[in-house]
Amino acid sequence: MGELLYEGKAKQVYLTEDPTVVMVHYKDDATAQNGLKRGTIAGKGVINNRMSNYLFQFLEQHGVPTHFIRECNERDTLVRRVEIVPLEVIVRNIAAGSLAERLGLPEGTILPSTVLEFCYKNDALGDPMVNRYHIRAINLATDAELDTICSLALQVNTLLQQRLEQANLTLVDFKLEFGRYNGGILLADEISPDTCRLWDTNTHEKLDKDRFRRDLGHTEEAYAEVMHRLGLEA
Repeated sequence: MGELLYEGKAKQVYLTEDPTVVMVHYKDDATAQNGLKRGTIAGKGVINNRMSNYLFQFLEQHGVPTHFIRECNERDTLVRRVEIVPLEVIVRNIAAGSLAERLGLPEGTILPSTVLEFCYKNDALGDPMVNRYHIRAINLATDAELDTICSLALQVNTLLQQRLEQANLTLVDFKLEFGRYNGGILLADEISPDTCRLWDTNTHEKLDKDRFRRDLGHTEEAYAEVMHRLGLEA
């Protein structure tokens, strides 16, 4: 591996010989509650790497530009070196988690229209929720960039819902991140049980990081089940 460029809660990013390419290494570390809860989910780095790469390629095939280049091994992937837009984009189809709490909706309430939310990626501030006016005021993204991000997020939502339904999985909500590259916007970060709420379509059993957040147990088995349903080998 090259020089460590950045280490986050779930991944490490390393420089490569190509200044336009970095290598992402997926860890088994798990955090929740803005880092207050920490632990390990055995094997999740492998699952998140494989699942993210599979879904990035799926999205690319359907016209969504991503940072994915090539999977190196079960934990390492080469991606385009983007300038991350400091926003978490949360796409919600069903009320759960903080949205259910904030709006007083029973968890599981189907939303009549998809909700997009934005959080400012700033650990020191606790990733506060922001709107378009905040984003413009503190220059996090231009109006044109935000329009592109919103359009891509909704496109990703439609495509992922269709693919996950085939695996008997309901996409409740999920988090996306985007990056600037060659004057455009690319989908970046990851798509995994760490970043998505995934429920069994029939039983509504939680098959995602909520099992860790809420101490439900069998977290490793849930992640592995998602991989199995997508037809991927861990």
